[in-house]
Amino acid sequence: MKGSIVGGFLVVIALLVGALIYYQQVYAFYFAVPADAPAATILLTPIGGGTPEPMLSDAFQGIDADSSPLRFRACFHSQTAIATLTETYVVYAHPTPTIAPGWFDCFDANRIGTDLETGAAVAFLSQKNIHPGVDRVVAVYPDGRAYAWQQLNDTAESGAEGTGN
Repeated sequence: MKGSIVGGFLVVIALLVGALIYYQQVYAFYFAVPADAPAATILLTPIGGGTPEPMLSDAFQGIDADSSPLRFRACFHSQTAIATLTETYVVYAHPTPTIAPGWFDCFDANRIGTDLETGAAVAFLSQKNIHPGVDRVVAVYPDGRAYAWQQLNDTAESGAEGTGN
């Protein structure tokens, strides 16, 4: 009898700890990025180099977290034609959208990734090394839908400084 009580207690504690860990990973550390916050200003890097320039956009929805530089995600609408963007800004060579929490339903990393592979969308370098070893990337569709996320670049993977993507 006492063994089943102890076993039951351990199972309940394990479930509570599991629920707490799940909550922390999916909800606790994220916060909404207001449309007027500096992080909501989406920048793009010009082809010739230089300082990234603000992208004309509206309808911004974004999330971020202080716990990791990879937790930034945004959905918005680009006001600039994709042809103009490709002629003016750096196309990102290896975009890999990062999965967003399920409750941030405007951002579907799997669909964005597939569309980037098939050419239905184009990825641009927003900012190189926005955090050490992390780039901000923007994907834009011909109809103006646009998404932003942060991903590791090759400096993070190789441990090298300043080689970039």
